[in-house]
Amino acid sequence: MARYIGPVCKLCRREGMKLYLKGPKCETPKCPVEKRPFPPGQHGRGRRRDSEYQLRLREKQKARRIYGVMERQFRSYYESAARQKGATGTNLLRLLERRVDNVVFRAGFAQSRDDARQLVRHRHVLVNGKILKTPSAMLRVGDVVSVKEKSKSAVRVLEARERAQSKTIPSWVSTNLGTLEARIVGLPERSDIDAPVKESFIVEFYSR
Repeated sequence: MARYIGPVCKLCRREGMKLYLKGPKCETPKCPVEKRPFPPGQHGRGRRRDSEYQLRLREKQKARRIYGVMERQFRSYYESAARQKGATGTNLLRLLERRVDNVVFRAGFAQSRDDARQLVRHRHVLVNGKILKTPSAMLRVGDVVSVKEKSKSAVRVLEARERAQSKTIPSWVSTNLGTLEARIVGLPERSDIDAPVKESFIVEFYSR
């Protein structure tokens, strides 16, 4: 499975905003976006002239990086969203939100989506009582996601649960932080999705 293995803080700097890819580090003064608020590379400090194409490309890249999806898979999500009824941009975000790794993160069982992907790949996560190790698996209404009993005492899980006490859990995920169990109770609405992207720009990018 292809995945990005480079420095993720450079991705935030390239997009000119915090994408919260490193979890708690993004909220401290050590965050590279705070120290160097300009794109990486030798020309990062130069003047930027964004064309219409560039603006739409950046929105697409931003969405890909927030959810940790490679280009081919992201394009596949877009094509699937375009075949569904309703607004293509909203459908796209709904598909991305229903990924197992995203639900583990949104439920408060992991401090970042990357951390959630590791939990899933390392067999710490159960879906409907069975181990699932595919972070991109799509969840449906009624599915139950939980942390394996032996993994509930892991430091990374305990830290994530503590931080989740002050975190807003989306309404379409019913979470019990005591038992580390979450149930999908509905489909995500656009108001539930806090990804700072303009999905209409993504649709325009692929429709050009």
